Amino acid sequence: MQKAEDHGGARLRNTVPGNRDQRTRSAVQIKPRAVVQRSRSSLPTSSPVSARKVHPRPSDKLNPKTINPFGDQPRAPSAFAAIYSKGGIPCRLVHGSVKHRLQWECPPENLPFDPLLITLAEGLRETKHPYTFVSKEGFRELLLVPGALDKAVPLLPRLVPVLKAALVHSDDGVFGRGLEALMQLSVVVGPSLNDHLKHLLTSVSATKTAGRAYPHSSASRLHAVLASDQSWT
Repeated sequence: MQKAEDHGGARLRNTVPGNRDQRTRSAVQIKPRAVVQRSRSSLPTSSPVSARKVHPRPSDKLNPKTINPFGDQPRAPSAFAAIYSKGGIPCRLVHGSVKHRLQWECPPENLPFDPLLITLAEGLRETKHPYTFVSKEGFRELLLVPGALDKAVPLLPRLVPVLKAALVHSDDGVFGRGLEALMQLSVVVGPSLNDHLKHLLTSVSATKTAGRAYPHSSASRLHAVLASDQSWT
């Protein structure tokens, strides 16, 4: 009986270590799978959406779904701003302590009016500094040079539509600069403006009918243009 017990005890002792070995082997087999799963989950994942954000496709620019309508969209510079930034206007703005002024690269009387005068007239529709000042002051100073009459009259068919666009502009500042430029031009070219003045005043009347309230200075200048037109005819 003691041997049997010893034998049985031996068997128990033999079987217990065997069960432990099986558990150990199974744990060893399971552990690598868990490690592989954790290693796979720790790898950085990349989705097509994130890839497109980093490297946008050229077609995304043409797809309206990829454009945020509420975001700031880049705006192309105006024609006058582009010309001014490239040095196409032969003057530069000098900032003074009291007021600004223009410094011309050469005397304005030596400059051709075509196309400089028309370009300055197009700049009257600008709403940002320094373009507003450069266009307004440049137009005025160019019309003050000797011989401005002979240089400006041939440009009237191209110049009048540009001034008309300023007179019908929704911005009051643009309208004021356009009206002031029209007054300056009428003083220089005189009766040569008769054939075009009625079209300009029709535009001004249409703008007034739309409900725009003119400042007193602009209204007085408008009456001066009308009086000049009556005296010429």
